[in-house]
Amino acid sequence: MSHAQKSGGFHGSNPLTAQASPDTPLGAAPAATRTIKRTLGAYVALTKPRIIETLLVTTIPTMFLAAGGFPSWWLVVATLVGGTLAAGGANTLNCVYDRDIDATMDRTKRRPLVTGEVGVRSALIFGLALSTLSFVWLWAFVNLVSAALGVAAILFYVVVYTMILKRRTSQNIVWGGAAGCMPVLIGWSAVTGSLSWAALALFLVIFFWTPPHYWPLAMRFRDDYDRAGVPMLPVVTTAKNVSNQMIWHTVAMIAASLSLVWLGPTGWVYGIAAVVFGGGFFYMVLRFALRVRRGVTGKALNSMSVFHASLSYLTLLFVALAIDPFIR
Repeated sequence: MSHAQKSGGFHGSNPLTAQASPDTPLGAAPAATRTIKRTLGAYVALTKPRIIETLLVTTIPTMFLAAGGFPSWWLVVATLVGGTLAAGGANTLNCVYDRDIDATMDRTKRRPLVTGEVGVRSALIFGLALSTLSFVWLWAFVNLVSAALGVAAILFYVVVYTMILKRRTSQNIVWGGAAGCMPVLIGWSAVTGSLSWAALALFLVIFFWTPPHYWPLAMRFRDDYDRAGVPMLPVVTTAKNVSNQMIWHTVAMIAASLSLVWLGPTGWVYGIAAVVFGGGFFYMVLRFALRVRRGVTGKALNSMSVFHASLSYLTLLFVALAIDPFIR
């Protein structure tokens, strides 16, 4: 039993109200030592910029596909700004709620709410402000459908994933990953004002991609998650079972990517890319599963190679998606 389970399990006290004073940070440093640059950097860190970069990589190509070429540059900029605000707000609220977990994990113990660079109340206000501004911005400069999808993404990530699923089920990242699929729907609706089967296919590509992308990371930091009491799949089951589920999710991901050839206005560039890059990623997952079956463990298992391969796969697939309308 992990330390977190002994002290309250996955259903412990609400992290938002765990401290006596809502603006008392953990291990606060003297205010006089902070510079404006460092403070701004801390607020930016709350938004998790690397995650936002991945989300934006999928948004622009989706808009190109929906438009059959270049959409309005202003529309692209407005959509990216709105999407960045929404993702930043959701990530900040995630940091507020999960600060107790972050303090126990080596991978996250340097986040601003743990180090005390940002107070809890300030971070909460910042996250709510970004989330509200994202809705107003998307409604004003894109359309109401995209604005509503942005709100849905925030609520799903913060409420469904962070507050409900993450501490209660090993399938947390499977269903919670749906929030990360929303940028393609926002990008598509920004151009067309509606959704379509092609947009759904892109949604499913990212939905099935998320588990084989994230589980290798969770395997690398398994002890962190166990210590924090978070039941990620690699914590509660064997590596063999995790690798098996990664294989089936990858197969479903490739099938979803190929369905776009029939459902969406794609041509040979995207079709070839879906086969080649999908096959390459499947090879990486299968090789990883075979290492697990041979009993390889620890650093020799090299789970992070699959994690990095997943990022390359998604980037290359969506680059091909962006190029495809212009070749056709």
